[in-house]
Amino acid sequence: MTILRVPYHLDEHLPDLWPPLPGAAQTVVAELPDGDVWSRMTVLHGVVAERVADHARAGRVPVVVSGDCMVALGAVAGLQRAGADPSVVWFDAHGDVQTMQTSTSGYAGGIPLRVLTGYRPDPATARLGLRDVAEDRILLVDGRDLDPAEEEYLRASALRVSAVPDMAADALPEGPLLLHVDLDVIDPGEVPGVLFPTPDGPSADAVVGAVRRVLETGRVAALSVGCTWRSDAELDRDGGVRARLLADLLAPLIR
Repeated sequence: MTILRVPYHLDEHLPDLWPPLPGAAQTVVAELPDGDVWSRMTVLHGVVAERVADHARAGRVPVVVSGDCMVALGAVAGLQRAGADPSVVWFDAHGDVQTMQTSTSGYAGGIPLRVLTGYRPDPATARLGLRDVAEDRILLVDGRDLDPAEEEYLRASALRVSAVPDMAADALPEGPLLLHVDLDVIDPGEVPGVLFPTPDGPSADAVVGAVRRVLETGRVAALSVGCTWRSDAELDRDGGVRARLLADLLAPLIR
């Protein structure tokens, strides 16, 4: 396992976002150009893609830990550059299947799953070289906070959905997997300071158990973890909750 620490939320560098990570981590930074958020993110995701591709070619499982879900685009592109054709298992409290036209907030971090299926919000995004992932090769786990446009899209699409308690290993899409876990999938009562808390979520233990079932298939080619929480000083005194959560999540890969 190789941990790639990507200290960004979208195109904003956030070097103080992190609790201690288990094991050694390599920090990924990029010289981002002046310009719009899409051009800047595309450069960052391209750097991530190259690092992921290098480790995947060497037979390692790269773990990308970042401050948002968009960096998972770089992880998928990296696996594709290394010759893999990954399916996607996506743990998230949100659907992440907005477009910039349907989003009521305009938040760029709400679109990555839709981008994986072929939506390109800006010409800059296409420069990443990301190949589309078929909808039926994507599993969204516990996306419970959905806007009407997302609900409509999911009803009409072949994208699979599941709740954490119902997720069975034999229901996973075929082939090598990009496993993505946005930590806000966990009930916010157990994870301090998440940016977009969504109540009535599964417990940390339930999510860690479900993630381990995916890892136990031996088909996870890369793991992406979205630490979508605040980094203020008060949260640095959370009693180690976030650090323990990351350690539990990554433990099967460290052993």
